[in-house]
This record gives sequence, C-alpha cells and structure tokens, in this order.
Amino acid sequence: MDDLISGYRRFREVAWPERKQLFEKLAARGQRPETLAIACSDSRVDPQMIFDAGPGEMFVVRNVANLVPPYMPDANYHGTSAAIEFAVRVLRVKQVIVMGHAQCGGIHALLEGAPPGAEDFVSSWMTIAEPARLMAEDANLPAAEKQRFCEQCCVKLSLVNLAGFPWVAERVAQGDLTLHGAYFGVATGRLEVLGDDGTFSPA
Repeated sequence: MDDLISGYRRFREVAWPERKQLFEKLAARGQRPETLAIACSDSRVDPQMIFDAGPGEMFVVRNVANLVPPYMPDANYHGTSAAIEFAVRVLRVKQVIVMGHAQCGGIHALLEGAPPGAEDFVSSWMTIAEPARLMAEDANLPAAEKQRFCEQCCVKLSLVNLAGFPWVAERVAQGDLTLHGAYFGVATGRLEVLGDDGTFSPA
C-alpha cells in the first residue's frame, strides 16, 4: 500500500495541477467517452497507455482474456455485459475496440488448463472461448504459434459475440457504432489491427 500512496502523492503533485481543470470539467458535465475498450486484465496491457488516451476519453472494460460473453440476459451476474450495455446504450460510445495481446495467461489456461489456484472461476470463464480453442487445435500449429493464433481468434470471437447484442447490432446497422479488433505485442510494443479480410496488420 505504501507504493500506491507514494504514487498518489506524485499524481497530486505533478499530474493533478496540470489536469485540474480537465477533471473539474469532467465532474461538471459527466463523462462522454467516444470509445469503449474491451481489454485483458493483464497488468502489462493498459489500453489507455497504449492509445495515449487521457481522462474521460475511453470507457474501459478489462477481464481475463478480453472476452465478450454471448448475449444472455438472465438473473446471473454479468459484469462485462453490464459495462457494454452502459457504454453503448447510456454513454452512446461511437466505437468499440476489443484488444487481445501476446502471452495471455487466460489463453494459456484455455489451451493447457487453468494453473493451480485458478480453478474456481478461470476455467468456467474461459469456456466462452471454446470455439477459439477448437480453431487453434484444428490449425495444427507449433505451440508458440498456436498460442498467438488462439489469442487472435479470441478477439474475433468476442467481436462476433458483441455483434450478437441486439442493441449493438442495431446501432452498427444504423451506422453510428463501429466495432474493431486489435492485438498488442507485449515484448514489441506493436499494435496490430484486424482488417476486413480477417487478418491482423501493423497499425
């Protein structure tokens, strides 16, 4: 906790004076982000840092392996779906980007099994990505390529699931919401963007 408090103090001394007026404006008018970013919880993959976004610019949802579950409104708990609903229907974001990344622990758990201590929730959560696992198995690739292939398949799967939300599909059809996929290299710092042809290319 001491490190966090030290970081907060640096924020108050350096960043806060520079951005005080911005925060006051955001507090007064509310948030109006144009982008919803769905990213992994991995501590190395911060979408606001990667896209150099400031306060109020992005509404960010992070979970294990940047997964969007299928549209399933019921009495269960749906944190990711609730965040998507708020961003799309209330904040009226103009674009959604699903960003996967290299060396994803969630994808490794999907392919190799959850690590010890992550059996209660991780295993069941990753069943969302079962179609991606099957595609990776069918591709018959070496282990390193298989992981990357599956990581990118999960981005595509999340976009398919996202398009299955009726109010997402409606806004896409109206032309006032766009969906995008991206993939970040942790070791390289390079971002790849999913094209219309289904391949990832350098941004």
